[in-house]
Amino acid sequence: MDMERTRLAQLPVDLSIMLVFLEMHMAQQLGLHLKLTWQYTKVCFGPDCPESDILAGLDAAVEDGVDVLSISLGEESTPFYNDNLAVGSFAAVQKGIFVSCAGGNSGPSMQTISNEAPWILTVGASTIDRSIRATAKLGDGQQFDGESVFQPKDFPPTLLLLVYAGSNGKQDSAFCANGSLAGVDVKGKVVLCDRGGGIARLDKGREVKNAGGAAMILANQQSDGFSTSADAHVLPATHVAYSAGLKIKAYTNSTSSPTATILFKGTVIGDPLAPIVASFSSRGPSLATPGILKPDIIGPGVNIIAAWPFPLDGSTNSKLTFNVESGTSMSCPHLSGVAALLKSAHPYWSPAAIKSAIMTTADLVNIKGTSIVDEKLTPADIFATGAGHVNPSKANDPGLVYDIAANDYIPYLCGLGYTDEQVGIIAHKTVHCTSKIPEGQLNYPSFSVTLGSSQTFTRTVTNVGEPVSYYTVKIVEPRGVSISVRPDKLYFTRVGQKATYSVTFTRSSNISNTFSQGYLQWVSRKHTVRSVISVKLI
Repeated sequence: MDMERTRLAQLPVDLSIMLVFLEMHMAQQLGLHLKLTWQYTKVCFGPDCPESDILAGLDAAVEDGVDVLSISLGEESTPFYNDNLAVGSFAAVQKGIFVSCAGGNSGPSMQTISNEAPWILTVGASTIDRSIRATAKLGDGQQFDGESVFQPKDFPPTLLLLVYAGSNGKQDSAFCANGSLAGVDVKGKVVLCDRGGGIARLDKGREVKNAGGAAMILANQQSDGFSTSADAHVLPATHVAYSAGLKIKAYTNSTSSPTATILFKGTVIGDPLAPIVASFSSRGPSLATPGILKPDIIGPGVNIIAAWPFPLDGSTNSKLTFNVESGTSMSCPHLSGVAALLKSAHPYWSPAAIKSAIMTTADLVNIKGTSIVDEKLTPADIFATGAGHVNPSKANDPGLVYDIAANDYIPYLCGLGYTDEQVGIIAHKTVHCTSKIPEGQLNYPSFSVTLGSSQTFTRTVTNVGEPVSYYTVKIVEPRGVSISVRPDKLYFTRVGQKATYSVTFTRSSNISNTFSQGYLQWVSRKHTVRSVISVKLI
């Protein structure tokens, strides 16, 4: 079941395509014929998403017996008993329903992640290897690749005069705010606008067009780095990186008659750095539950072809029903689709088992084989990637899973310091907090540790791979931390067999007030089961 805002109330086309290929691939592997049925519930009307409608939508999903809930909604961090999505999704998990939620679009700032409850798969956004290329070409020969969905065939490659909208020293003009270009000579020129200022990218183009501009180059702010979006602009345009914007501005200051044009090159496939974490993808650590690492996973969420119920300004086709969109609202349904396929292939897996399979098999490297990078093209940290980028094929055969029953969350919630009544709101029943556990003792597939003195946590894994198998632990220790695992080998003789191990975290240096990261892997002849680790040294 897919719950999204009105403008995203249809399944992304890329997801449909992905499901077809995954269905074929898994069917070939497993000898199964997988069929998925999608159901949609509208809970948002315009910009408003009433709490009562959200809860009603969740209740309807539980009543209808869906297997997967995809929720591209979210609010700022709040205690779970005040979070309608957390409360409603817990009821779904109690019924065996997998819940996937968008992690939010407030990145790249830290501690901006939404939908932090551990029974939810919290999804961040990454790029795919496709670019809808629009290249800014300057009069001195420099070229800067950018993106735009609008690819006019009749825009001439002739160089036009180039002007920076902020050359008058006014910030509103630099952002190409509504009415800000009235006093700027942009007629017939290529106009360079800065991203941001609370003004939508398409609205900047409208201002340039209304002021008589011929084309627009949209340059990122520093915080956005290299993250660009392919939009259905209202005029010829390209969206370029922050570094490109700086060089274009330097060029405009180097000559009295700067010129530029935009070369539209269509779809380009094969970016070796993909997937890249999107700048907008919200980051951890979690405010509501620091002992649970969030986000859980990243997936395709940039420049995704999606169904679209409104006419596009830059299109001459009034019947066009698709657009290209970016956001964790796009990556969330991709992960929901993966979860649905896993549920089809493994109908008896619990929501936590499916989540574990997705997380412990995720990729840490890109197409090139190097570490996944962020919007600055520097290695992305664990609060951006979570467990890594989803790998559906590997998730289908994880070897081991970390399972959690719905009732196992009760001692965890009590351990957060919630009252019996507050836990009861989440659990939908009367609760007495007679048992409490620290966050780190929840049988989660990752670790988030605040470390002063040494701490020991236990985990239990369930064998879902070969009946007879053994695993050896391998550890990449976070900087300043020593990790010991007991036992360091796990032996299994049957599917469904469980094994428990303990992990002790100890400081190995005097550094403090910093985060470090690593991972723990259980490795067999066939499988690698990875748990990523974040440690805050205090």
